[in-house]
This record gives sequence, C-alpha cells and structure tokens, in this order.
Amino acid sequence: MKKLPLLLFVFVLAYGCKTKDSSEQAAEQAPALVKSPAFSEDSAYQFVQKQVDFGPRVPNTKQHDACGDFLVAKLKAYGLQVTEQTFKDTTFDNTILNGRNIIGSFNPTASKRILLAAHWDSRPFSDQDSLVKDKPVLAANDGASGVGILLEVARVLSSQKPAPEIGVDIIFFDAEDWGNSEKAGDEYGGFCLGSQYWAANKHTPNYTAYFGILLDMAGAKGATFFKEGYSVQMAESVVNSVWNTASRLGYSNFFINERGGSITDDHLAVNKIAKIPMIDIIHTKPNNMSKTFFDQWHTNDDTMEHIDPKTLKAVGQTLIQVVYQEAEGQAL
Repeated sequence: MKKLPLLLFVFVLAYGCKTKDSSEQAAEQAPALVKSPAFSEDSAYQFVQKQVDFGPRVPNTKQHDACGDFLVAKLKAYGLQVTEQTFKDTTFDNTILNGRNIIGSFNPTASKRILLAAHWDSRPFSDQDSLVKDKPVLAANDGASGVGILLEVARVLSSQKPAPEIGVDIIFFDAEDWGNSEKAGDEYGGFCLGSQYWAANKHTPNYTAYFGILLDMAGAKGATFFKEGYSVQMAESVVNSVWNTASRLGYSNFFINERGGSITDDHLAVNKIAKIPMIDIIHTKPNNMSKTFFDQWHTNDDTMEHIDPKTLKAVGQTLIQVVYQEAEGQAL
C-alpha cells in the first residue's frame, strides 16, 4: 500500500520536469528582445504641449498653418526627407478644406519600410461636450498625442549611430476629424479625408511598406488599447506582433490582449485603398456602454492635464522596439 504513493510521486515529478523542459524550449525558440534605444516620455510630452500651444489645429486657420510648419521643420531638423502633400476636399457640411499631409522618411533608400502615422488636425466643434458644442477642440489626446510620440520616434531614430537598417515613413494625416457619421453619406462618415487622399495618391509612386501602425488617442491617463476590430480582420499578424512586443516590455496593462470594437479611422483607407496592412493603436473602452473612447473625447476638456507621460512611454517604447525587431528580422 505504501508503494502506490511513491510511484505516483515519481510520475508527477517526471511529468513536471518534462513540462518545465518544454516551456524552457519554447522560451528559447521565441525571438529575443533586441537592444533598442530609450524613448523619452518627457520629450514626447513636450512635443504634445508644443502642438497644444498653437491652439486648435483646425484646417483653414492660422493655427493650423503654424503647427504644420513646426512639424515640417522638426522632421527636417532630425534629418528626415520631408514631403508636403497638399490637397482640397469638401466636408459633410460643404466646407472646402485646404489639407496638408506631412510625410517624413527616415532612411529613404531602404527597401524594407514601416509606416507610422497619426492625424495632426483638431476637430472644429466639441459636439460631445455637455455645455459648449460649437467650440473647436484643443485635441491634446485626440491628435497631438500620437504626433508627439512620432516626433520623439523620429528624434530617437535620427540620433542613433549606426542607424537601424530599415526605412521608416512617418505620416501626419490632415483633415481626419471633420466628420459626422450621421450626416455624411460615405463609409468613412466624412472622416479621414487626408488618409483617403494619400492612399489614392501616395507620395512616392508605387510606394509600399511591410506594414503600418496608426496612433490615435494615444496619451491619456489610464489608457487601454484593445485589439481594434478592423486591424485584427485585415492585419492580425501585425496586431499580434505589436501586442506581444508590448507585453514583453511590461506594458500589458496598456495593451489589452482582448479584441475590441471596429473603429473607422485613418488605417481603413491605408488597408483598403493603398493595400498596406495597417493596424490602429487607439484608446477604447469596449465594455463601457456610455463612452467608447476616453472621457474627454470631442469635448473642451481634451487638454494637457489628461496627458500622461507613462502612456506616451508605453506606446513610444513599443514602437521603437517593433522597429528594431524588424530591422534585425526578429519580429515577436
């Protein structure tokens, strides 16, 4: 009777050792995190602040023009090849916009390229505000946060010696936020005018990229980035790679390993028209019945007090790591 427990103990011990060996083997087979430079959340925060200091960046305004000039100057200062793509488009309320997509290319001759993007314009009305609905949004999070992160990515890449052997194109899409899903008759709800234009008229003939990553509403306190629905549908492998990278860096509290809703955003045109697999890192709260996005979305409270350097760091460091993993052929 005493031998049976002993045999069971030996079996369990042997099984446990086998399981441990298998886990260790799987860990060894996973790509290692390659060495990558640090992303400065303080620098990114200052880039967000600088945009907000211009005031709302609504197309057809002096503030919009001035901020656009600042973005161009910064990209050039970091050694990126800059292309300004101007266009005109008509909004759902028949306003003719003078748009400007701003493209900065790092290592422009490299054949392997990654596309990073955010929109830089502000919404012309605060329709989700409980009091004043006709005031333009300051857009610290809904626009400026993503641009600030990408400016810091440009600064980091330009400062590395030797530079990573990969091409990175940073696009600041214009005229994203002048839409109305109820009044516009197209599939984009009147939004994403700049990305639609670029996707049909790419800045370089026959331009393509291995994949793209869009940032939107990427800097708020307590941000949660679920796996956006269209991103999973059209570029699931890219979603998994980015979320795996974030998890390996310790940012799984921001990058939630669950599927969220499908959001009409700039990545849609890039996928459908330009045929480049692009995902969207966007702050959503899919289990909240009253609010899909961050609390200050499309209100007068989308200000700097709600921007958190920790969130900027989580997103920015993840992007830097993704770029370096791809440069070394070690995508996670």
